[in-house]
Amino acid sequence: MDFSLTPEQQALRDSAATLARREFAGRAFARDGFAWDSLKTLADHGFTGLTIAEADGGQGASLLEAVLVMQAVTKVCPHSGDAVQASNFGAIRQIANFGTPRVKQEVLARLLRGEGLVSAGMSEPEAGSALTDLRTTARYDGDSVVLNGQKCWNSHGPEITHSVVWCRFGPKTRDIGAVVVPVDAPGFSRGRAERYMSGEQHCTLNFDECRVPRDYVLADSGAVKKMLSIFGVERLGNASRALALAETAFERAVEHVKQRKQFGRPLMEFQGLQWKFADMRIKLDSAKMLIHRAVANADGETPDPVEAAIAKAHTNEVAFAVANDALQAFGAAGYSTDLPMEYFVRRIRGWMIAGGSVEILRNTIAKDIFGERFSQRRPVTEVR
Repeated sequence: MDFSLTPEQQALRDSAATLARREFAGRAFARDGFAWDSLKTLADHGFTGLTIAEADGGQGASLLEAVLVMQAVTKVCPHSGDAVQASNFGAIRQIANFGTPRVKQEVLARLLRGEGLVSAGMSEPEAGSALTDLRTTARYDGDSVVLNGQKCWNSHGPEITHSVVWCRFGPKTRDIGAVVVPVDAPGFSRGRAERYMSGEQHCTLNFDECRVPRDYVLADSGAVKKMLSIFGVERLGNASRALALAETAFERAVEHVKQRKQFGRPLMEFQGLQWKFADMRIKLDSAKMLIHRAVANADGETPDPVEAAIAKAHTNEVAFAVANDALQAFGAAGYSTDLPMEYFVRRIRGWMIAGGSVEILRNTIAKDIFGERFSQRRPVTEVR
């Protein structure tokens, strides 16, 4: 596998890094609200919709180039990395891939201009990793589709303009589909804003006879597998962010142990720390290789689901371990909010759950290993 970048790819990465240092560095560790200013700046400089076709208003770039931009921006400003994810890797891709011409004109164009934010409305109070347990329903009514139900754990929910809502068009698994819902749709409401450990806001989304145009349906009965195929892109965006943050934590820790002295000599001279940092480097390099493998082997811009699962699960775990070890190298100072080390740990920890938990991803990997899908549901047993 060739890990070298073309001159054009290097220029794109460097351009994103330069923009981030110039425009985003001052808000790098902001914890209140979505990075709207960053999103608009990214849009103005052609860094939204990187892998979306030019015919749909995107940049027509490769998945690798989107990953490079994600890492370049996130290393400088994790807060602005949220904007890169939302405008390139998240639910926006579902709209770009499966949206009707009307949705692309009315919703996608707004998102690409940096004027909107879309969430993935999947989780429900009784349906997290068990997607097929979701209860939100959708029914056609003339030129409209009507939704009833509730979604939870919607990151940046208080600020979104749209949500791609996963719902049931019928009682069977094959009847699961998705609808784009604007927040001004009749029958839509939000619950109170709450916060994750990372500081990001989330809220419930409520649908009470919520009515949206029929053209806003992305998929209905029989299309769930088609919709799920795009999740590998989101997972690689997630992994790329985790890796970038872990690399930043690692680099800060390296500089610290070079300068910090205890017992009359720099910390870097202690073999215990040398081995620790060597292990951290091994973890980071292995994660980078798995991400690049998934990107290199992608069919067009759709990565193999197993390779994406391996890359995300491994990167999430090693990134968290590296950030945690980097914090430890600072001692009490690392645990203080005066430094961003504790912030790195908290942000990365959330990505081990978002976009497919590291445990659920192992189910995908196991299915590929054994060539068989294993149900996680309790077997039906004979009543005694």
